Amino acid sequence: MEEEKNDKHYPDVDVVSRVSSDPTSARVDQTHRKLKGRHIQLIGIGGTIGTALFVQIGSALTKGGPGSLFLAFTIWSTFILAINNCLSEMVIWIPIASPFVRFADRFVDPALGFCAGINFFVFEAMLIPFEVVAFNLVLQFWTDKIPVAAVITIVLVCYALLNLFAVGWYGESEFWLAIGKVVLAVGLMAFTFITMIGGNPLRDTYGFRSWDSSKVPGAPFAEHIKTGSLGRFLGFLTCLIQASFTIAGPDYVAMTSGEAEMPRRTLPRAFNSVFYRLTTFFVLGSLCVGIVVPYSDPDLLKALSEARPGAGSSPYVIAMARMQIPVLPHIVNALVLTAIFSAGNSYVYCASRTCFGLALQGKMPQIFARCRAMVCPYIVLALPLPSLFWVSNNAAVVLQWFVNLVTASQLLNYAIISFTYLKFYYALQAQGIPREHLPHRSFWQPFCGYYAFIGTFIMAFVGGWTVFLPGNWDVPTFLFSYASLGAAPLLFIFWKVFRRTTWQRAEDMTFFEKEREQVDLYEDAYVAERHPPSGIFARIGDFIFA
Repeated sequence: MEEEKNDKHYPDVDVVSRVSSDPTSARVDQTHRKLKGRHIQLIGIGGTIGTALFVQIGSALTKGGPGSLFLAFTIWSTFILAINNCLSEMVIWIPIASPFVRFADRFVDPALGFCAGINFFVFEAMLIPFEVVAFNLVLQFWTDKIPVAAVITIVLVCYALLNLFAVGWYGESEFWLAIGKVVLAVGLMAFTFITMIGGNPLRDTYGFRSWDSSKVPGAPFAEHIKTGSLGRFLGFLTCLIQASFTIAGPDYVAMTSGEAEMPRRTLPRAFNSVFYRLTTFFVLGSLCVGIVVPYSDPDLLKALSEARPGAGSSPYVIAMARMQIPVLPHIVNALVLTAIFSAGNSYVYCASRTCFGLALQGKMPQIFARCRAMVCPYIVLALPLPSLFWVSNNAAVVLQWFVNLVTASQLLNYAIISFTYLKFYYALQAQGIPREHLPHRSFWQPFCGYYAFIGTFIMAFVGGWTVFLPGNWDVPTFLFSYASLGAAPLLFIFWKVFRRTTWQRAEDMTFFEKEREQVDLYEDAYVAERHPPSGIFARIGDFIFA
């Protein structure tokens, strides 16, 4: 009876058994496809919008000015859009678990797949303790009486409940948490517009005063470290580095492909919406930050130097205090709290799915491929336990070293994705497979592949540029900025030598035929059973994000 129940409610389970029963088939995904279109849309937003957009962005503003900040975020959005184009075309045709890790394995070299998988896994896993501790710091905006260990334990238990039992729980939780991020982002944009035209207690119609060089010396392009044109360029470069670590999204959408309900229907909409999210949240968001407060505002500079907890260092909160608005800072801090929790939740999900994908490829012990028991989340959730030692200042410093150690990993991951797409693109040509036969074709290819690869590869080496300035050399900063870039080729060489892997030739490349057959059978079974959304909120969400 239990098996019949599974067949009824999880048609993909039956599909997996039919496909995997073929003795010639490779190991196929065993994940339940329970993420609906509305889940994926909001997971993409949840993985995209973080505290960096609301709080840390103020640091870049003080160094580059509003003009450099807006220009940097606009330019970097075009690189993320190019990465989105590369990912969407591959993932929609081959919607499997841990897609870009396994694509690098199949389309380039298994050694690159190993390198990409370990890089992304470590990057996501090491950010979990960072977000857990950030959650505690945001709480200190109101009180510091709650024991740190208690806060960390509660957050980890919540992550465990949301990730260990069913992907549907994760999807629903991330859906509502991401809505909180959208409300915060849209609310702050509305706050900017209303107050800049005089809708504030002071009746101050400040408009674009922060951009006016006659009222704010140096605006809109501030000088950083040096003076003149070089100083303004360095200010812009600092803002571009901030943008490169703030803006994300396509990789989080791609990670849901192995558990997406009707992936070839829901994923195109999720990938296509990335453009609107980039424009709305990041480009307009960076513009708003440069409007509400001058880059040289003394209160902002003081808040950053004192590292005020929670939203205390946010340019928006600084502006609210200046305009004598007493309640909004608390609302902003509460929503930032949910944003941090959502970010950590996303990192647990992505890290565990990457671990699962590596196990499917034989790059991690096979026990991690046991999907029903979901062993991977246990491993991932064990990694933040050292954050309990943040009660000690020394442990806090050590943990921050690990966070800094992987800051270039995201850019390295994007470079690998772009390079993998170029191999995929030319393999289609070599084997005479028209792109018109793909279920989704992205635009401006292969230009987007080259554009994204060059941009992300160069920026990966730019992050620690300040150590090369005269008198600024610092060994720890150099190591923390570039150690991950040094580790990547070592991982590649290790797997290349250890497994004697072969660089994939375009003429011989295969395109996950068994996995695509699995998806075809699943979608046919799903359409035949027709699963309507249950519950009024689910119906409303499906209608809005369909």
